[in-house]
Amino acid sequence: MLDVFITSRVRRKIIVIYAKYPDFKTHVRGLAKLIKEDAGNIQRELKRLEKVGFLTSERQGNTKVYSTNKQFPIFRELQSIVLKSQRTAQQKRVTG
Repeated sequence: MLDVFITSRVRRKIIVIYAKYPDFKTHVRGLAKLIKEDAGNIQRELKRLEKVGFLTSERQGNTKVYSTNKQFPIFRELQSIVLKSQRTAQQKRVTG
């Protein structure tokens, strides 16, 4: 269902991870391994999501680690949409 509103597959996967697990922190390569997408595409989307305020980042040595900005104005609403869409998808798989 989210694919109708968020057309970028990589961005959608990133938003789902960070909305579903708001305390999750990782770097580009770790996220690439988790969601099985190209690190270059992930890095581009992480920068976009950081620019709009959904994510924050901090330097740990020479690595940039991204985390959810829980103060993002629509974070709770976005989180609710993600969780509802996952429940709907799960129910569709169960019922057929």
